[in-house]
Amino acid sequence: MTIVQNKKASFDYFIEERYEAGLVLEGWEVKAIRANRAQMKEGYVVIRSGELFLIGAHISPLPEASTHINPDPVRTRKLLLKAAEINKLIGKVERAGYTLVPLNFHYQRGRVKAEIGLAKGKKQHDKRSTEREKEWQRERQRIIKGASKAD
Repeated sequence: MTIVQNKKASFDYFIEERYEAGLVLEGWEVKAIRANRAQMKEGYVVIRSGELFLIGAHISPLPEASTHINPDPVRTRKLLLKAAEINKLIGKVERAGYTLVPLNFHYQRGRVKAEIGLAKGKKQHDKRSTEREKEWQRERQRIIKGASKAD
């Protein structure tokens, strides 16, 4: 079940591979995510010393759940993947010019997971053609709907 999605990622990047990663979260963050107070529009993934970190994802604290601590909504969160997957991602990012983008937060057996994508950036003309294709699909659905109502 998807909690929050990064819709901007599919607009700005060609997503080639997807990985499911665990998140190192604090208690107030889990409560806030369950209350749909997360957004990852400006989030990105970096590699530091052989580990993956999610930066820029915003999780707004609940006022009643975080009274005894001083929460940081945009703190750096560690992503948990298997060592082989991390090594594969490091190789592709460093050599082939890929980037890692967060795609969504979702539940997996009661735990909050992040889906990250190995992506290549789109050029402006690619973005325009993608948008044109979406518009055509919408228009086609309207035409088909209109034709079926006329029958």
